[in-house]
Amino acid sequence: MDVVSDAISAVRIGRPSSNRVRASGSWCTRLAPYDGAGFHIVLEGSCWLLPDGGAPVALGVGDAVLLPHGAGHVLADSAVDAEAVARAVPFDDWSGDGYPTAAGADDAQAPLHVLCGKYRLDHSRVHPLMAELPQVVHLPHRVGRHPELRAAIDLLGVELGGRRPGAGIAVPSLLDLLLVYMIRAWMSESTAGAWSAALGDPVVASALRALHADPAAPWSNDRLATEAGVSRPTLARRFTALVGRPPMAYLTWWRLTRAATLLRDTTDPLAAIAARIGYGTPYAFSHAFTREFGTTPGRYREGHHGDRTREPA
Repeated sequence: MDVVSDAISAVRIGRPSSNRVRASGSWCTRLAPYDGAGFHIVLEGSCWLLPDGGAPVALGVGDAVLLPHGAGHVLADSAVDAEAVARAVPFDDWSGDGYPTAAGADDAQAPLHVLCGKYRLDHSRVHPLMAELPQVVHLPHRVGRHPELRAAIDLLGVELGGRRPGAGIAVPSLLDLLLVYMIRAWMSESTAGAWSAALGDPVVASALRALHADPAAPWSNDRLATEAGVSRPTLARRFTALVGRPPMAYLTWWRLTRAATLLRDTTDPLAAIAARIGYGTPYAFSHAFTREFGTTPGRYREGHHGDRTREPA
């Protein structure tokens, strides 16, 4: 897979969840910090998002906002003060079940209609691409910008608008697609992200693609430099500057991160996992894994196996 796909797959567990909220009048609700990522998409009307410790964000029709690190936040009908935030109703109490409606709202005529959802993520081994995402990724609706993101939002609105055959598969798949498109959109607009620069550099991007495409290959600095079409010193300098570690150090880190995902997701024997990530023997793999994670592969698996099959809380 490509780097962005791998970065997301390394942390994503369980199934995403979503619901639609309609509200009217004066309201203020709080969403507690979450071990994952949350998002909101305004389908009708407008509201305010007030992240813990951050500046308020005004949201209008078509705006999407991603909270990639699960920051606690408040949604409100206006830019409320600290006293009102302190009195915010917990979201679960405010919204109820099914398609939640704020107290007093007319479901047919509600001025606010927002799609809320969350992804369950394993933050114990976050790829640096995901780690550098800001606490709040605000993607304002602009005509002609990010058409694939807009298409995914429109499709989600259709699927959630009625009980259509196959919706049980379509909705989670569209939510996964939405996460990719929101991260893509942020990367295309970010001027400060190191990983946006890394993937935009043809030499570094070529090296990263090669390592992610076949992490088990017998890579060396010379072989990787040849793959990228530059000298070894040039690759080392550019890769280290943009990625934050030398090529072979990144490869070792990625191999073991990939191994952690396989331990969590599969019942494959250690020998098979070792071979898939480029270690000649289970012993060599176990030694490297223990040095990196502070625990053996077997114990890691015992503590994490089955995470991906659990539904989000």
